[in-house]
Amino acid sequence: MSSFRSVILCADDFGIADGVSRGIVELAGMGRLSATGAMTNMPGWRRAAASLTPLRDRMAVGLHLNLTTGSPLGPMLLLAPSGGFPSLKELLPKALKRRLPAAEIAAEIGRQLDAFEEVFGAAPAFVDGHQHVHVLPVVRPALFAVLKARGYAGRVWLRDPSDRAAAILRRPIGRNKALIVKSLARGFARKAHAEGFRTNQGFSGFAPLDLSVSAARVFEEAFSGLGARPLVMCHPGYVDDELRSLDPALESRIEELTYLKSDAFSELLEQRGLRLAQTFSQ
Repeated sequence: MSSFRSVILCADDFGIADGVSRGIVELAGMGRLSATGAMTNMPGWRRAAASLTPLRDRMAVGLHLNLTTGSPLGPMLLLAPSGGFPSLKELLPKALKRRLPAAEIAAEIGRQLDAFEEVFGAAPAFVDGHQHVHVLPVVRPALFAVLKARGYAGRVWLRDPSDRAAAILRRPIGRNKALIVKSLARGFARKAHAEGFRTNQGFSGFAPLDLSVSAARVFEEAFSGLGARPLVMCHPGYVDDELRSLDPALESRIEELTYLKSDAFSELLEQRGLRLAQTFSQ
């Protein structure tokens, strides 16, 4: 085709475990990813961040804000009294009732941004959230306030994890989860734009954690019905003992990694007239 449409393909969870980080770096080196989000509160971030240095011109690296896995980078006596973050199952109802400690969350957002800049030597290209926590009540306004205070408005873009209802309904895989996240993210993009931040327009990539659906089907569906400024998330990586202790997504990561390395994936992009891009303007 003479012209190609740009889409951001973002691998989440860089730094959660060395196997995941290694898989992401391999894919980026092959040109099979255009962005990754880093979990800077996890020990694996500092171990693996240097491997991103040769890829700075080839992919966008952002902050994958994390409030549900591992431990905070500073004391959070109300949110994490035991020293570890609550699970999403525990965090979500408190967020919906506006019972999260806003000051603690703002401070932790700042610490995770500090950890990003200290290690990477630059501001993140974007910010999103592990398990989409960045769009939740209390977290959302805290994030906007912290980013604006740092002068990030107009420089850093934010992930809107929602899509048009019609597009979601045309994608059976992960449909229910996508609709729930769309509901949680209601108004996020509008407020982000009002605060001076760009967002994607169109979001896909929801997939089961088991192997009930092949990675090929997941990505064939994810790269369909794309919005005006589309972003597709993915979760590739190698499984190691560290990951097994932290996250339920295991074998699906290996299958995604294998598919994204394959000729079938490059052929899919070619057939759909798509190219991977780091930003919305490319």
